[in-house]
Amino acid sequence: MILQALTDYYRTLEEKGEISPPGWGEVKVSHALCIGADGTLEQVVSVQTEQTKGKKTVLAPRPMMLPAPVKRTVGIAPNFLCDNSGYFLGADNKGKPQRTLECFQACKALHEELLEGVDSPVAQAVLAFFRTWQPEQAASHPALLPCWDAILSGGNLVFRYEGRFVHEDPLVRQVWDSRYGTAEDGPQMVCLVTGERGTVESIHPSIKNVQGAQSSGAALVSFNAPAFCSYGKEQNYNAPTGKYAAFAYTTALNHLLADREHVYRMGDATVVCWARCGGDAYQNLMGWAFFGAEPSYTLTDLQGALKNLCMGNAVDLDEERLDPHMDFYILGLSPNSARLSVRFFLHNTFGAFLRNAQAHQQRLEIVKPVYDKFDTIPIWKLLDETVNQNSRDKTPLPNMAGEVLRAVLTDTRYPATLLNGVALRIRAEHSMTRGRAAILKAYYLKNTHPDVPKEVLTVSLNPDSTNVPYNLGRLFSVLEAVQSAANPGINATIKDKYFSSASATPAIVFPVLVNLAQKHLKKLDGGLRTHYDKQITTLLSKLGESYPPRMNLPQQGCFQLGYYHQTQSRFEKKEEK
Repeated sequence: MILQALTDYYRTLEEKGEISPPGWGEVKVSHALCIGADGTLEQVVSVQTEQTKGKKTVLAPRPMMLPAPVKRTVGIAPNFLCDNSGYFLGADNKGKPQRTLECFQACKALHEELLEGVDSPVAQAVLAFFRTWQPEQAASHPALLPCWDAILSGGNLVFRYEGRFVHEDPLVRQVWDSRYGTAEDGPQMVCLVTGERGTVESIHPSIKNVQGAQSSGAALVSFNAPAFCSYGKEQNYNAPTGKYAAFAYTTALNHLLADREHVYRMGDATVVCWARCGGDAYQNLMGWAFFGAEPSYTLTDLQGALKNLCMGNAVDLDEERLDPHMDFYILGLSPNSARLSVRFFLHNTFGAFLRNAQAHQQRLEIVKPVYDKFDTIPIWKLLDETVNQNSRDKTPLPNMAGEVLRAVLTDTRYPATLLNGVALRIRAEHSMTRGRAAILKAYYLKNTHPDVPKEVLTVSLNPDSTNVPYNLGRLFSVLEAVQSAANPGINATIKDKYFSSASATPAIVFPVLVNLAQKHLKKLDGGLRTHYDKQITTLLSKLGESYPPRMNLPQQGCFQLGYYHQTQSRFEKKEEK
């Protein structure tokens, strides 16, 4: 399903002219070898461009559309018209001169095979270069001396003849297209992606730009051990994928991953999304509505478009027609050594995804502090609430990230790992943030529990609630306010010492806290003392004759929500005054 969706997406982009044709791909090039008609190396020119990385401007290799490079393993495999110094010049810094010479000879043989008989001065110049070049003289060649260290660093090289790159010559391009289309270097089998019979690719091209994976690329489909093989088939012949399909799905996925504006991080997963018809507008709207990306349009336009799409109406955004019934895909990839693991793959209509995301945001809606600048809570911020922000590794649990995303976009129950992660952070840090309160509210709205009634799952304070754990949380907030008012500038309040134990064993902790509050009330002036005394009396009257001896995890969630609601209510009133 994943490979089929990516292959269809490749066809869509190819029809629009937005992606490389079969047999061609984007390669990063550092230097160009300028050659003469007789094959002599006249000059070496850097083709690197200035790019901004962070706050610095650095020279980086230039992306060029070149013949698709082969995927190298331990063997010798030359590329056509673009390769490193070991293959083009027979020189590198790897300390294996014999192997380097073999690489040069293989590259020479490939170019002679393809360019022999091509009636083009460009092709003949390349052939002359390989036939006259002496690898042992490379280190002393005058054209290479000024940039020798840079060339040996491993960057890719291309040829240039009379001011033009060799790969731009029409006859040379025609030779490569013919070779790629007719190459039959594998068995003939039925492709599982397209259903057509043809040559099967034994090693698929690499997938790049997945965070945490190897910079040279990793495999999405790979069989490299006897345990993965069956019926005597080796490598990717176990899941036959045609030459075209292998090129199409890898090119489309690399195209998505190279678009940094529409690539998102979810735990250890790198997430991409796309519509079957292509277009950035779908990705922009989903990125804003769900992943918390910076909006590319005005907030009014986005909210209007979101409302209409959720109702099933098509809208026009940035001169592009958005269809709520358009197929939409979301793919999450995680690194695994030299391979990639599919963390999740979701497929639905665009409108259905947006409706599920909106329902999730409505469940999360809760009163927010005045300093919180987020109108809605993006998914990455929710996951951050389960992580110790003082630790060196701030990555959420890998499985939890995928489970949460799947639950939100399919509108199913939230995973228990999300609740456990938040409860652990609250217990460890004695802190109730907006994100943690929102998670508790959303979790119990979707995953209903008899100990958590809907009367406590409100956006703001519910003063009419009779739920005992909820009112205990409110009481704890009032007692903390009394302590702070009696001791201005206090460094640590009762929250720092008693919050976890008060929510778990209130019968042990609250008698101590209420007695302590009476001493604090004596320090306050008449009006403030009366105000807090009335609040304490009202809340105590809702608790019955005794405190609960202990509370379970859902009841502790009610306690924490009551505390958060009461605290925000106190600050809201202060802000109004």
